[in-house]
Amino acid sequence: MTVSTDSRLIPVHVLETVLAPIHEAHGLTNEFYTDQRYFELERDEVLGRNWACIGFASDLPTNSYVKPVDFMGLPLLMMRNREGLVQVFHNVCSHRGVKLVQQAGEVQGVIRCPYHSWTYDLNGGLKGTPHIGGINQHKDERFACEKHGLKALRTTIWMDMVFINLSGEAPALEEQLQPLTERWTQFLGNDGMSLLRREANGGAMSIEVNCNWKLAVENYCEAYHLPWVHPSLNSYSRLEDHYNIMFEEFAGQGSHAYNLSAVAGTHLPIFPSWPQDRLRTAEYVAFFPNVLLGIQADHAFAMMLEPVAPGKTIEHLRLFYVGDEALDSRYDASRKAVMESWRVVFAEDIASVEGMQKGRSSPGYSGGAFSPEMDLPTHYFHKWAARQLLDCAQRA
Repeated sequence: MTVSTDSRLIPVHVLETVLAPIHEAHGLTNEFYTDQRYFELERDEVLGRNWACIGFASDLPTNSYVKPVDFMGLPLLMMRNREGLVQVFHNVCSHRGVKLVQQAGEVQGVIRCPYHSWTYDLNGGLKGTPHIGGINQHKDERFACEKHGLKALRTTIWMDMVFINLSGEAPALEEQLQPLTERWTQFLGNDGMSLLRREANGGAMSIEVNCNWKLAVENYCEAYHLPWVHPSLNSYSRLEDHYNIMFEEFAGQGSHAYNLSAVAGTHLPIFPSWPQDRLRTAEYVAFFPNVLLGIQADHAFAMMLEPVAPGKTIEHLRLFYVGDEALDSRYDASRKAVMESWRVVFAEDIASVEGMQKGRSSPGYSGGAFSPEMDLPTHYFHKWAARQLLDCAQRA
């Protein structure tokens, strides 16, 4: 269920140049970072046709809990029903289109529209239609309630992240994630994902950044900026210790020398299957379009990029540790040190991504250029985005 967009906006010849070999290519041009029309086009044709993350299941802490979400201008509603099933619906009444839920919270009975008091259960079913057939006539044979429930979206949960596919046409999320989960079995084994644990009242942060969501992805994909933007991290995980990662819907970087445990003195349980001779290996991978993932021997993280406007993004980070033992109070200091280390790293990136956003207003910049070696993952993401938009133009 994708909102209509104008494919005539798509500059085919410009995007075809993005697909050129890296030494001849330029990146996406300024309008893709600054123009509201392109922001909405990407919502419908890039994020909407893929699996986009809109929140975390743990943000619905109890059964019968709802949380409204604004997804690039679309009012959506994450809902955990009375049995614990998480679903996402369009957050509008089926009657006159009023936004239903304004704030997160537990629902004691039904969801009630503030306009004409129509009511919905926590599975999205329409249950009450006051006076629909006239005064005190709350049912009408001309109106079938079962045809007018809330409009559900295709929804899947992975690693606590709530994913939606607006178009309803993307391959199964499990299928799209398979290349990554297979890659990471070398570190996590076959059951490592099942060992991930979240702190009940910690291990989360959000950062508001004045940049387009794509710039956050681009910055995350490459290690090229490490010596100048992350001097502390570069002191032990140097630029020359990194390698590029690019496959399917993923791009990023890995390090052979991640060593926070020695630098910050953290001592946390590690994944049982993690190779002993690779304890300092870490991988940081973007799952297109808007998820950033990281794994280390003793923790993992997931970051959702929430695109708010062409020049504004909120980064939502969740940390995960290995097994129940890692949440014990004796590891409090170590978990705090891990969180603080990532707080510093992501804060150091803000000036760079906001600087790139400011530069996108300049007529002196029109997609830039790429290092034929150091920018390979960034160019890979640009090509992925360009192909999404070219496919849209071809469908028109």
